[in-house]
Amino acid sequence: MAYLNRNPSDVVLPVRIGLIGSGWMGAFHADSIARRVPGAVLAAIADPNAESAQALAQALGTAKVTANAEDILADSEIDAVVIASPARFHSSLIAQAAAAGKHVFCEKPAGQGLDELDAALAAVEEAGVHFQIGFNRRYADDFLAAKKDLAAGIAGTPQLLRSLTRDPGTGSIPNAARVPAWTIFLETLIHDFDTLNWFNEGAEPVQVYAVADALVEPSLRDQGFLDTAVVTIRYSNGAVAVAEANFSALYGYDIRGEVFGSKGMVQAGRATETAARRYTAEGLSADTPRLNVELFRQAYTDELVDFAGAVRARRDGVPSSSDFSLTPGAADARRALAMALACIESVKRGAPVAVNETAAV
Repeated sequence: MAYLNRNPSDVVLPVRIGLIGSGWMGAFHADSIARRVPGAVLAAIADPNAESAQALAQALGTAKVTANAEDILADSEIDAVVIASPARFHSSLIAQAAAAGKHVFCEKPAGQGLDELDAALAAVEEAGVHFQIGFNRRYADDFLAAKKDLAAGIAGTPQLLRSLTRDPGTGSIPNAARVPAWTIFLETLIHDFDTLNWFNEGAEPVQVYAVADALVEPSLRDQGFLDTAVVTIRYSNGAVAVAEANFSALYGYDIRGEVFGSKGMVQAGRATETAARRYTAEGLSADTPRLNVELFRQAYTDELVDFAGAVRARRDGVPSSSDFSLTPGAADARRALAMALACIESVKRGAPVAVNETAAV
């Protein structure tokens, strides 16, 4: 029996992705790409910690490992990059990747100042590559369901919005003194800012008032460490939103969102892992998630599925196979960063600050 010949145009080539940064989040993204993203291949890993990168590559069967991101950017076989390096390198790497013709997925924040981010996004636009920012909550089932309800007008005109992030903890924060300044706004609440912007689509954030303190680790207050924050946001459509964060929730990882409007209310998120409850002599109890990769495991995967589908569509000139129409892009990355920077300035001044009034930390 003779082999059947296939038309080369029928063969779908995998999207070859290079990972830059193999730390906690980078390693999880690497595992997702290698094992859970159809049609994608983890082609290479770059990290200055070559030993860490090599161990991850060996575990996932990746052949190419380097200490230099430039090697990945110069690799003609690689279609796209996932940037999971420390945040201070994000804008520079976005610009370099775009200049090299690589499509870009970047963990949040996409930069630490508006000027540097604007330069990076200009490089993306000039190169014509696809850009996506890692606002994973958009891909969580309950947040996506809430968004669909809001788009259908279930809640009517948004009037009050709320988003919260409470990281799991034990009442103290290991290595708190090493946490970069303003992390609570730039890397934690920035998720909440995107959620609120997404839920209140069509409106722009115009002003923020932020209050923050070190309530979990008060001994570090004088060093500028912040572990608790509440932000009030005014939007162009008159809606008022509140975003809050704390770095040590003893009961687990707690992420929620809410929109109250003229016709009703829509909520997303819950503190418990499942809807199951235990009723015993000790009282009522339920399991709670303890890690972001537990609570948002599917969302982290789906955002990369969306990314790979968009890259394939651009590379092959075919419609995207993704079911999503919610990809967080350049404008979303900039809007959320502008809010975070305004919050930092608000804490410094002890007063409300207009969004986009500040350009850098």
